[in-house]
This record gives sequence, C-alpha cells and structure tokens, in this order.
Amino acid sequence: MSQETPREQQLLITVLGDDPRSMASELCRLCLEARCSISASRLSRHSQAGALVVQASGSWDALARLEGSLAPLGKRLGWQVSVLRTPVNSPRSTGLPYVVYANAAYRADILNELCQFFAVHNIELEAMTCDTYQAPHSATLLMTATLTVNLPQGIQISWLREQFLDFADSLNLDAIIEPWRPTHG
Repeated sequence: MSQETPREQQLLITVLGDDPRSMASELCRLCLEARCSISASRLSRHSQAGALVVQASGSWDALARLEGSLAPLGKRLGWQVSVLRTPVNSPRSTGLPYVVYANAAYRADILNELCQFFAVHNIELEAMTCDTYQAPHSATLLMTATLTVNLPQGIQISWLREQFLDFADSLNLDAIIEPWRPTHG
C-alpha cells in the first residue's frame, strides 16, 4: 500500500545579499504571488549585508512556482539563494525549552565551547544569536550569546545547571540557564 503525499509542503529559503529591506520585501511579494504563506522568518543585518531565512508553505505546485522564481530573482539582484524542501509535520523531540545567556570578554573559542557543551550532553539547539560590541568605557571587545535549547525529558535539571555553571566558570563566562518564557510585547 502506498503512502499518500500530504497536500501541504514546506520550502526553507535562505537569502544572503545586500539591502536586507528589499530582500524581505521581494521575498514576501514572491510568496504572495505564488500563493504560498510564510510560516516563519528570520532577518538579520551584518554590516551592509543581510541574511533572510523564510519557511514558506503551500501546495506542491505553489511551492514549485515559488522555487522557480527564486533563482532569477537572486541572479538579477546579486543574492545567494538556497532552497530546501522540508516535511510539514517532521517529528520533533519533546522536551523542555531553556534559554542560555552568556556574556564575556570576546574570545574566538567561546561560541564553539558553548555549542560543544550542549552537543556533548545531547541537548538540541533551537536558536542561537551572538553579537560583539565595544565596552562603553574601555576599548575591550565584549560578546553576548543567547541560545535556546531543548532539554530532553528525564534530564535532571539541577545536575545540568550545576554542570553548566561549572563549565561557564571554567571559561570565565557570566552565564545563566533558565526556563524559556514567552515574551508578550
């Protein structure tokens, strides 16, 4: 017996290029014209360039129209465009969402060390941001990182928190791990 293909599908689109404002505008317009809906998106600026990630959903033919229009748009505007088809209801692990905040004097190894800590403990990363900035009253370069992680069910949270704080102390990080809370703006 054959499995039926679901009508709704998803397309994960990444765009890298100049002028993040027009990136968002153009990609939203293309999705609308192709009769696709945007279910998630992230835009970030990096100097004059930007990175845009969009998760679009729709019927297979609507996504095919959208996918076909992306390469010409990217070529015309000088953007790097990547596309990946993803299942709509992919299995996700169940667990507890936690947020990690870390601040320190900038060192190139810190982000790698944070990622390694969670990989070693088999903890999934859901989101990650990292920024560097000049300290207001000195020439010191500082960094701040925020990671959203998904703690597996059954993990002893007090044990993990203790392990994480020892780890942070060993790297001289000002860091905390706490339950994720929705923000209402």
